[in-house]
Amino acid sequence: MSALAGLRVIDCATLFAGPTASLLLGDFGAEVIKIEHPESGDPVRNHGYKKNDQSLWWTYISRNKKTLALNLGNSKGAEVFRKLIENTDVLIENFRPGTLEKWGLAPEELHKVNPRLIIARVTGFGQAGPYSRRPGFGTLAEAMSGFANLTGTPDGPPTLPAFGLADAIAGITTAQAVMTALFALNNSNSEAFGKGQVIDTSLLEPIMSTLGPQSLIFDQLGIKQKRTGNRTENNAPRNTYKAKDGKWLAISTSAPSIAARVMTLVGHPEVINEPWFQEARSRVAHADQLDTYINQWISQRDSVEVIAAFTEAEAAVAPIYDIEDLLIDPQIQARETITRVNDPLLGEVAMQNVIYQMSKTPGQINFTGRPKGADTREILEKFASLSPDEIIELHKAGVVFDANA
Repeated sequence: MSALAGLRVIDCATLFAGPTASLLLGDFGAEVIKIEHPESGDPVRNHGYKKNDQSLWWTYISRNKKTLALNLGNSKGAEVFRKLIENTDVLIENFRPGTLEKWGLAPEELHKVNPRLIIARVTGFGQAGPYSRRPGFGTLAEAMSGFANLTGTPDGPPTLPAFGLADAIAGITTAQAVMTALFALNNSNSEAFGKGQVIDTSLLEPIMSTLGPQSLIFDQLGIKQKRTGNRTENNAPRNTYKAKDGKWLAISTSAPSIAARVMTLVGHPEVINEPWFQEARSRVAHADQLDTYINQWISQRDSVEVIAAFTEAEAAVAPIYDIEDLLIDPQIQARETITRVNDPLLGEVAMQNVIYQMSKTPGQINFTGRPKGADTREILEKFASLSPDEIIELHKAGVVFDANA
């Protein structure tokens, strides 16, 4: 049986952070009900690349989720939602603060219906503060967090990631917060024993937490970290290097022993005995010298030869992959990090597998993102106790969309 079998999750969130959280829960057996608007559907259905008029983002991020097309802003839709909440363990939403309250679905109202409900609220800047009602997107969090300011070359502009980094981090964080709240719910030593609670997650705070002790360093030393390109202020050598065959490689020497092995391998063991070589930060001051030695050695060899030599010397190196390289890598294949799943519209498709492996209760991808309203009838009959005639009336009124009507 799956780790989260019996856990019921309603996902009312759009785009990426909240849906990433529910994806992770669904991968490990939670029954996830994805709620989207009956007319427009979820925005991800029209996001990014498509094939056969289906968004490939939707195919991925809505896997293992049943779909219910329900208008929460309609009074009848809100009434149906309350019935669903009676039989729900976790609600994930990312409406702008005040939206649920406007619909009569504030957390305190939902807790009257289901006192054990865990409500995860994911927004750009959180439920409180002067920015709480601003539109919030991952790009803004990546900018404000300090991430973009640290990314790029010293003489170049701040650089944003080419993918939804802040959303992904916030989604993983939200899933972890949900599991913490569920543990507290069942922990007799917790103040929340037997009670639901509200989780307030922003896009900004989780990505800030990944940037290390910057606030501490500035507070205590007045130092602001600067852009260093592919180098780092913390150790050297650490950079990207181009091999003879045009392939790029990354090297990291966080441990002094690794730095010594690298310099021995590239033919300059004499630097190991220099006083400045013994500490990581003092090596940073000599990064140009170290990089010159490494570049000279790597540029004369193909990437395969470089990787083989580094591996034999137990020095740290990795190729810089694009997605095609990743798909054929033997480590990725051995662990099935990219797996193939059948999609009714697209056939067999490749996507990232579940995010971690468990020995007793492994995760599983049961199906890909489903058509809008594909499960409306099943969900409303089973969890809201509505009759087929009632569902038909709601469908006709535009409160729900039933793909099987």
